[in-house]
Amino acid sequence: MGNVATRPEEQKWQDLIQQELKPLVSNIDLEHHYPKHFLKQLGENGWLRSASLSETDVSLREFRLMEDVSHACMTTGFTLWCHLAALTYVRHTTNRYLQEEVLPSLEDGAVLAGTGLSNPMKFYGELERLLLKAKRTEGGYVLSGTLPSVSNLGEDHWFGAVAETDDGGRVMLFVPCDTEGITMKEKVDYMGINGSATYRLKFNDAFIPDDFVVSEDADAFVEKVRPYFLMYQIPLGLGVTEASIHSMKKISNKQAGCNQYLPVQPEELEEEWNVRRQEVYQTIEEGITWETLVKQRLGITYLTLKAANASMIHNGGAGYLNISAPARRLRETYFLVNLTPTVKHLEKLLAN
Repeated sequence: MGNVATRPEEQKWQDLIQQELKPLVSNIDLEHHYPKHFLKQLGENGWLRSASLSETDVSLREFRLMEDVSHACMTTGFTLWCHLAALTYVRHTTNRYLQEEVLPSLEDGAVLAGTGLSNPMKFYGELERLLLKAKRTEGGYVLSGTLPSVSNLGEDHWFGAVAETDDGGRVMLFVPCDTEGITMKEKVDYMGINGSATYRLKFNDAFIPDDFVVSEDADAFVEKVRPYFLMYQIPLGLGVTEASIHSMKKISNKQAGCNQYLPVQPEELEEEWNVRRQEVYQTIEEGITWETLVKQRLGITYLTLKAANASMIHNGGAGYLNISAPARRLRETYFLVNLTPTVKHLEKLLAN
């Protein structure tokens, strides 16, 4: 299996996870602490830079990084996914201002960003209408409407957005959160993932200049980048599944080894995890496609659900504590099930 990340590089980010992220996991999960400093460190260490690397090499390195982060904390893995999705938009745009002035800051960790494509992805899946309207004006667009949930945001962050134009087309933009006319309201009442800096955004005639236009043809652009959007979600499940397997193995001898009589065992989960993981890495190396990734994302999500549930049962009463790692991973997994595209959306795509 190919992996562009060097062993010293992997060891360095694994050390950072142990030293900087793991002590925060409980606060991230239970106190909705947003791991902004940790996310910035990933960029500061050069692990998000794409210069001199092929597109495949960038994907392999960032995929591997996502796995390790999600193994420790899927909320943080999710916020990293948000940032990588935003990076994908700017890496693929032909807008020179975004490429030359914004992309370096995103890759170096100076600026963090969210996706903003939950509603558009559902729109393109014929599940929702577009929630933003864009009116053409001199030098840019004026946006109105509301996005109910956009994650990995803050006053100094950016995010992607797709809006319907006056002529019935769709435009994609990259928007700073401090734009005049945008109101942000934080949301922290979820079952889990409350440390993800998720906000409700209201646009009241917010002016977005042409310099921030990702594409005047959002339909074609989203079709181009959506495989990356989906690909970067898969290591969320791989990381949580691996952590769940490890937790079951760790307690296999407790209470006279009675876990051996349970119907789901860590060894069988690990075997499936290895097969599915190998398949995804092979897909990245050979060339990602939307159709292949839909199947892989769905299969790994169901495996993650099975592993997190089994871990709760194997851990018994200790896992039933709200502060336990198995309980946290179960909450994280139910978020993954409902992360756009949700499992029911993915099932619909496969059925059609």
